[in-house]
Amino acid sequence: MSKKQHQVDAEQAAEQEPLTVDTEAGANAEAAQPDAAYVTELEQKLADATANAQSEKDNALRALAEMENLRRRAAQDVEKAQKFALEKFANELLPVIDSLERALEHTDKESDAFEAVYEGVELTLKSLLNTVEKFGVLPIDPQGEAFDPNKHQAMSMVESGDVAPNSVLAVMMKGYELNGRVLRPAMVMVAKGPAIDTQA
Repeated sequence: MSKKQHQVDAEQAAEQEPLTVDTEAGANAEAAQPDAAYVTELEQKLADATANAQSEKDNALRALAEMENLRRRAAQDVEKAQKFALEKFANELLPVIDSLERALEHTDKESDAFEAVYEGVELTLKSLLNTVEKFGVLPIDPQGEAFDPNKHQAMSMVESGDVAPNSVLAVMMKGYELNGRVLRPAMVMVAKGPAIDTQA
């Protein structure tokens, strides 16, 4: 083989080498870039996973809110039960209080024979009222106040020029409330304005 032929072979080999390297680099570049379908699939999976995560987060927040509402309702129920547990018992005591008050009204405290009885009944009534007051039972005695249908029961209406119309003229029977809830409305006589004489 001549020297010249050898040189030509070497040049040809040199020209082909970079071509081989470029082809390998191109193949690697193609392998590094996945096809569009695969990318779309991954994006869809990511969107599904994000939607599922959001849904689970919403469910968790809803469950937390429901638990909080349940806890609040349970606390309110316990508070109401504590406040009004004595309602039935207090209702049973009201006739006893009424009887003691009537006994005082019909006993002559000026009489020597009944003075001790009057004082005994009076002390018993005061003691009973103080005891029930400690548990939230308070009297409703609206003498002279405006009529309140939520707390008073009108037994009759009487014309009166002395007080404003719709005022309580007389209390026939005291009412009672337990922690703000009416156990028994006060039975009252209510004033109405004087009749207008239409014949004048």
